[in-house]
Amino acid sequence: MNYADAVRYLLSLGRELAAPTQAAAAKFDLENSTRLAERLGRPDRAYPSAHIAGTNGKGSTAAFLEAILRRAGLRTGLYTSPHLERINERIRIAGEELSDEAFAAAFTRLYVLIEELLASGGLRAHPTYFECLTAMAFEAFAREHVEFAVIETGLGGRLDATNILTPAVALLTRMDFDHENFLGHSLAEIAAEKAGILKAGVPVVVAPQPPEARAVILRRAGELGCPVVETAEVFHVEREWLESGRARALVTERASGRKFELAPRLPGRFQLQNALSAVAAARLLQTRGLRIPDEALAGGVAAAEWPGRLEQLQSSPAVFLDGAHNPGAARELAAFWEENFAGRRIWLVYGALRDKAVDEIAGVLFPRAAQVILTEPRTARALSARRLGEITAHHAAEAQVVPDAEAALERALAGAAPEDAVFITGSLYLVGQVRQFWKSRASAMAR
Repeated sequence: MNYADAVRYLLSLGRELAAPTQAAAAKFDLENSTRLAERLGRPDRAYPSAHIAGTNGKGSTAAFLEAILRRAGLRTGLYTSPHLERINERIRIAGEELSDEAFAAAFTRLYVLIEELLASGGLRAHPTYFECLTAMAFEAFAREHVEFAVIETGLGGRLDATNILTPAVALLTRMDFDHENFLGHSLAEIAAEKAGILKAGVPVVVAPQPPEARAVILRRAGELGCPVVETAEVFHVEREWLESGRARALVTERASGRKFELAPRLPGRFQLQNALSAVAAARLLQTRGLRIPDEALAGGVAAAEWPGRLEQLQSSPAVFLDGAHNPGAARELAAFWEENFAGRRIWLVYGALRDKAVDEIAGVLFPRAAQVILTEPRTARALSARRLGEITAHHAAEAQVVPDAEAALERALAGAAPEDAVFITGSLYLVGQVRQFWKSRASAMAR
């Protein structure tokens, strides 16, 4: 099967939040993931791994840790979701996306195996889109002889397709409300689902949490005998400052007294916490025999890239892409505005999916924007721009509805003065769509 056919087939299965029957299969057991892994020879056990769950910051934390390990000279695998522009982004080896040829070959091997299992009764239902991609990633990493893999959960943790792993270290980023229909309607319920990635005796790095979530995590870790490293306990931030929207910090490791400076290239003060979680995991891996020079800690953090999260496209007017798709992420974006754009007019291009807390997000962001342009990403899960306006426009001083996302961006750019800022946010699907459009737009203007 060629690349185009492989992608088309995968998309036909449904995305992470698929049709109800597929979502139920993914949510209520790990049977498909386990069966596929067993028939593939348990590729997830061919290399040590880190497993990351949480509400916000999973992808950035994964990017930081992978960059640290690659800086240390290790051949790395990185599995993340969702993608912005191309499905290959989800599976990276040594920092590079899986090639189209390798992607097609991995899917073809999996497709043959799935057909055999379905025919023999070895699978009760066809694996979902995410189950297939997870199996492909695990198998590709084994085939390519990665020395360490960093794995981000998709949705939740306890019943996520990635949770067949027994990692060397688990990481839990900050918990907040998102996907409540799947994960629960309280922070305690959400934390219980995310903490489902913990395995007996496996150490866990825990970012600062709301008290309700922290209590659940620590209780579960205690039940399983998991050593707990809370970043707020092991690191002391001596000094913190901003440079061009990027946070910098002088940090002391309390146990050793070692001082180091963290300077992520990713904008936003919140990235310091994601970087500290990655550093804490790397330090744990050092104690367990993984050769990671101290230089790789700060060096990896400084080198890490993670597109679509406060990604700046131009400076006059400033244009940023940011996937602030839940209330916690919206609060972080609002803090970024207050720290870096106080007194400047903000043009907000906002589009969201139907299952998101759009009224709460709008209540955080819209009053801070001079102009809000409501749009919609090109996906079946999108909330229509018209309906979005009906729900949220009352939060905005000025709001207009432009359903076509590319036209919405052009509207903002036409109205923004050089000293203004334009932010495209609300959905990573929207961010990916606009990012792709921006590249073609820049290419056309260059001709």
